[in-house]
Amino acid sequence: MTTYKLLLLPGDGIGPEVMGEAERIVAWMNGRGLASIETETDLVGGCAHDAHGQAISNATMDRALAADAVMLGAVGGPKWDGVPYDQRPEAGLLRLRKDLELFANLRPAICYTALADASSLKRDRVDGLDIMIVRELTGGVYFGEPKTISDIGNGQKRAIDTQVYETYEIERIATVAFDLARERKRLVHSAEKRNVMKTGVLWNEVVTKIHKERYGDVTLHHILADNCAMQLVRAPKQFDVIVTDNLFGDMLSDEAAMLTGSLGMLPSASLGAADERGHRHALYEPVHGSAPDIAGQGVANPIATIASLAMCLRYSFFLGETADRIDAAIARVLDQGLRTADIKQDGCRTVGTRAMGEAIVAALDGGS
Repeated sequence: MTTYKLLLLPGDGIGPEVMGEAERIVAWMNGRGLASIETETDLVGGCAHDAHGQAISNATMDRALAADAVMLGAVGGPKWDGVPYDQRPEAGLLRLRKDLELFANLRPAICYTALADASSLKRDRVDGLDIMIVRELTGGVYFGEPKTISDIGNGQKRAIDTQVYETYEIERIATVAFDLARERKRLVHSAEKRNVMKTGVLWNEVVTKIHKERYGDVTLHHILADNCAMQLVRAPKQFDVIVTDNLFGDMLSDEAAMLTGSLGMLPSASLGAADERGHRHALYEPVHGSAPDIAGQGVANPIATIASLAMCLRYSFFLGETADRIDAAIARVLDQGLRTADIKQDGCRTVGTRAMGEAIVAALDGGS
């Protein structure tokens, strides 16, 4: 059995609490002989700033580069609002993405039947929802240069952020989306703003070309990003895979997340390019933030972190069957009426972080 090295970066706020439940699942897998995973824990975010004066140290970055995969809890909080911009907790996450060359962010939005009534939309709109948003992660306006704020006189300032995309960046993210679609419903929506943005024109052109040359078995629809946002609220189940750029992907994936009832439910994966052995750098993390207002109370929802571990098993460790078991165990626990505070419902039993993790392990044992 292959032994995989997993670097755990619990981070700030509720990060250590939810990461602890992912570690419980890893211990369960190792103990049952379903996997051989060696874990190492290090600092990122505000806690790394407190320890090292930077959001991630070079030594931690070296460990991330050497690992088979990295799992992140969450970073940030008001404690670090006053630190210099380049030392803010989020800078650690951005460096991980950049140095690991994680260009593809996968954010599934899945609405469990047991939680359909917790969504902001009516049950019939979201029950059974299963969308995969594929967000380009290392290009676009977040990384484009110039990025400046300058004084232009007369008490006025000018801020500039630059949206930049090159052909290869669009080709590789489109390829990820089309490959995923082949494993799902063979449907891709490509979202951009070609009506007002030159990057949108190029995006449309390149995605069309890739589709025509290599993916004729997949249906492709082009959609303006603002219309996509509206359609996600109007009729979300029309979508399967949505591929989009960094800025629009950031916003659309958060919108899709809330269709499911809670940010605490949703995992994500950020992937690099596969090498000749099929290995790729990868970072897995829950969509939610560090939630400092509830940190240390033992009430945070660990499901998104546990589901992120399942994505790690699927995309980095090639343990798809075990990933399926974890996903099924999560659904089974929800069907049993267990809820954390963020998803509590009438007639259900509210439990804390640890009890939810223990219940998922029990469901895994029950499904053996």
